[in-house]
Amino acid sequence: MRPEELKKKDGDGSDDSFSNWVALKKATDETRAKLVADIVGHPKDAPCVKELDYMNPSIGEDAVRNHLKELREADIVEELVVEPGSRVRGYPYKFYQLTDEARRLFDENGIFPEEAWKRQYERVEKTAEIRELEEMPRPSR
Repeated sequence: MRPEELKKKDGDGSDDSFSNWVALKKATDETRAKLVADIVGHPKDAPCVKELDYMNPSIGEDAVRNHLKELREADIVEELVVEPGSRVRGYPYKFYQLTDEARRLFDENGIFPEEAWKRQYERVEKTAEIRELEEMPRPSR
């Protein structure tokens, strides 16, 4: 299949903003694939940067943020933000989860199977701080 055939179409035949080709290309980069897998494996499907950094210590927080930016630009990941009045000092207020379009694409192609990545994520030994972050409520879309 050619890349232009992977472009998702709306009901009227016009292209919408989500490109399967771009999403697959961005999500299968080795480092970004690790981040996507950790997002999928997260117990609440929406980790913060600190959790992703913990799971990927060789990347570093700044690089995690840069990769998340690329994933957001490709509509693979969306940012969930805690409203200013609901934020708790010292705790993260931005979380990252897959978009519905990305989840659908990955499911249709057997990429990033949720059950397998959740088992993998759970096997990682975590500090008390990371366990506490995992338990934090996430904002909804």
